[in-house]
Amino acid sequence: MIDVLVNVDVEDLVRATAFYRDGVGLTVARRFGPGAVELVGATSRIYLLQNADGSAPLPTVPAARRTYGRHWTPVHLDFVVDDVDAAVARACAAGARLEKPPSDQAWGRIATLADPFGHGFCLLSFNAAGYDAIAT
Repeated sequence: MIDVLVNVDVEDLVRATAFYRDGVGLTVARRFGPGAVELVGATSRIYLLQNADGSAPLPTVPAARRTYGRHWTPVHLDFVVDDVDAAVARACAAGARLEKPPSDQAWGRIATLADPFGHGFCLLSFNAAGYDAIAT
């Protein structure tokens, strides 16, 4: 089996740690100096990495710059929760922005949000059928 580690760039590590702790329910496991935090409580460890807005992510892509306004990326996180509506309330109280309210699907319930750093994420719960309801 391969472990998946999730790395999330953030502009303010203290604020991001508070959001993912209070808004999502994760727990700080370790700190790596002033610029990184390891969060546990999900099936994968999540690392918050402090990087300045406007900084270059890679020397090989000098034109690219980090931005923490709402942005779209083809990779996002889904957090599976027991109660989507309660999880949305908790996340929004901690600073998330609700983008698509909870809705029922054949497989369960989902809401789409953005964290305080512009990263999109979903909160979802599965019904008894789960993704088998739509598997082909």
